[in-house]
Amino acid sequence: MPKNKTHSGAKKRFKVTGSGKILRERAGKRHLLEHKSSKLTRRLTGNAEMAPGDSAKIKKMLGI
Repeated sequence: MPKNKTHSGAKKRFKVTGSGKILRERAGKRHLLEHKSSKLTRRLTGNAEMAPGDSAKIKKMLGI
């Protein structure tokens, strides 16, 4: 049986914590920031935890 390859797009976008949770970046902080409020851009900083339903798909892509 051949080895499974890690999805190269997924490995760039997601991080796995020590307890096995999946972290992701929040959307909407790349461009067109001038018209967005400071309150919104501050809220979008940092990582967010993936929903449990989606994290199962991501783990499969990452080969976990």
